[in-house]
Amino acid sequence: MSESLGERPWMSAPATRAVLDALEAKGGADCARFVGGSVRNALMGRPVDDIDIATTLTPEEVTEALTAAGLKAVPTGAEHGTITAVAQGKPFEITTLRRDVETDGRRAVVAFSTDWSEDAQRRDFTLNALYASRDGTIHDPTGSGVADGKAGRIVFVGDPATRIAEDYLRILRFFRFYAWYGKGEADAAALTACEAGRDMLQDRPGERVSKELLKLLAADDPVPALRLMAKTGVLETILPGGQGLAQFEGLVAIENGLLFECDPLLRLAALMPADQVGTGKAAERLRLSNAQRDRLIAAKGQDLRITSWMSPRESRRGVYALGAEAFADRVKLAWAADNRTATAPQWRGLIALGQSWAPPPFPLTGEDVVHAGVPKGPMVGQVLREVEDWWIDHDFIDDKFSAIEKLKAVAQGMAY
Repeated sequence: MSESLGERPWMSAPATRAVLDALEAKGGADCARFVGGSVRNALMGRPVDDIDIATTLTPEEVTEALTAAGLKAVPTGAEHGTITAVAQGKPFEITTLRRDVETDGRRAVVAFSTDWSEDAQRRDFTLNALYASRDGTIHDPTGSGVADGKAGRIVFVGDPATRIAEDYLRILRFFRFYAWYGKGEADAAALTACEAGRDMLQDRPGERVSKELLKLLAADDPVPALRLMAKTGVLETILPGGQGLAQFEGLVAIENGLLFECDPLLRLAALMPADQVGTGKAAERLRLSNAQRDRLIAAKGQDLRITSWMSPRESRRGVYALGAEAFADRVKLAWAADNRTATAPQWRGLIALGQSWAPPPFPLTGEDVVHAGVPKGPMVGQVLREVEDWWIDHDFIDDKFSAIEKLKAVAQGMAY
């Protein structure tokens, strides 16, 4: 008896029906099936976000079918068989069945097919090689996708080494899927193949490595997967000089224990080298955005020592000096490195202060300094900094008159 998902709301939604109706008008019944993530997630009781469709129609036929039905067709990857349909503002990725003709570990030359089993054999994992008809009937060409999905087994389709040689980023995909969907012991054959092929990750495009890594780190509890990455040498390959797992594991425990929102980039910071220079180099290798790189570097700074015993006054100085985000990042990383549960209330207090206290603006400007008699030039900035230091030392005193009096005293004490 065939396994069935039943009829799910996303399957019978008007936009979904419009796309399937358009394809079937061109290719007949069952020319198109749901595939991959939507089928896997529905089978495993997970939310379904994106809906991908596999079809026996060629990309040209898909485009013709969509256009005839008044739907938008976007050739997002037509050379590899993918057309994106847009129905009622929602995208559907539609890909023609295919087989690999030639692969080099990075890209593939494909030939289109009408054979569902042939298409399944080129996919990465058995739980991703599942198809479902519009009535919910599941098709499992590998024969083990349904069982593996229900059991949380991440198993390569066919020979793991062959699948990895087709695209070495599948090594990271294995650990990502294990972090998100895996249960129990990881597949031994897969781990062996990942370890054997790890060096090939060194010349993969940095932006693709970082994309996979950040998706992995977004899992609720990626710790088991990261431990396996460390054990197989994959972690050191993609993050050479990283500081290991202790701080990372502490950070994940803090986030999950306090119900903080998962922060993949901060989790990455916990894995980066301990110093700002090393972190900057790692960020460049991963081709992270400037904003991501800058946040990581700021989080790793040592110019302000963060401890659980910082007073509220010291904490406010830290927020003012670093900014709220960098201060919070450093507090969380420092807490993650501190394995004493007795200090948890102090760490929570620091985070709360950083989130609730907004630094006031410094009440003086360069124009105030000039009015105090300081000639225009470098001396203006020097005087302003000295008065600002006094203002910070007095815990951001809300008294502009006192600040002006201090400015006059500093100005009078300087020789121009």
